Amino acid sequence: MPGEGGGEPESARVARLIRDDILDGVRQPGDRLVERDLADELGVSRVPVRDALKTLVSEGLVTLRPRTWAVVREFTASDIADLREVRSALEVLTFKLAAQRHTRAGLARLRAALDAELAAARAGDAVAARRSAADFHERVTELAANQLLDELEGVLRSRMRWLLGRHDDLLRVAEEHEQLYEAVARRDVAGVEELALRHLETGRRLHDGRRGAPDPPS
Repeated sequence: MPGEGGGEPESARVARLIRDDILDGVRQPGDRLVERDLADELGVSRVPVRDALKTLVSEGLVTLRPRTWAVVREFTASDIADLREVRSALEVLTFKLAAQRHTRAGLARLRAALDAELAAARAGDAVAARRSAADFHERVTELAANQLLDELEGVLRSRMRWLLGRHDDLLRVAEEHEQLYEAVARRDVAGVEELALRHLETGRRLHDGRRGAPDPPS
């Protein structure tokens, strides 16, 4: 049912809140998601929580367990390899199409996402920087103006936002995005292809380095 005032449906709001917590690292892989506890925490009945968890299962962020609880998905090495393969197959094409097809209005939206990411990275705001970095990639997909890419991005969005957030070098990623933006803006298809390939390799190295790093002191 819609929320008060005919706005966002309650189940969508609950899904959004839990999704953000997962992507921002507030809820960690393996954390239990119990309907009753979530309903109490968010001040809703169990029905929208149940529907929200089903949505997050379909997005690949949550794994159901028996009865009335679930867990935040633990991505295996194989899961991550699959995501990287799909990202590698789509991202270069997406940037090349964006360089060829972007509009002035679309480019302005891309610049806004980039500016937000740069500001957050320079301020050391990891959550905001990672969110804006994912926004940047989604704006590039919009600029590509390919309906099938749009559909695939929608299906993969949550898992790709998770993958894109697995790094700590906020400024480096933002600066690479700025280089990509400039190549898209000047319609440099060859240049943007080279930069996109380099960006994919940067993401792989940063993620692998993060996985191998020791846990921070408590």
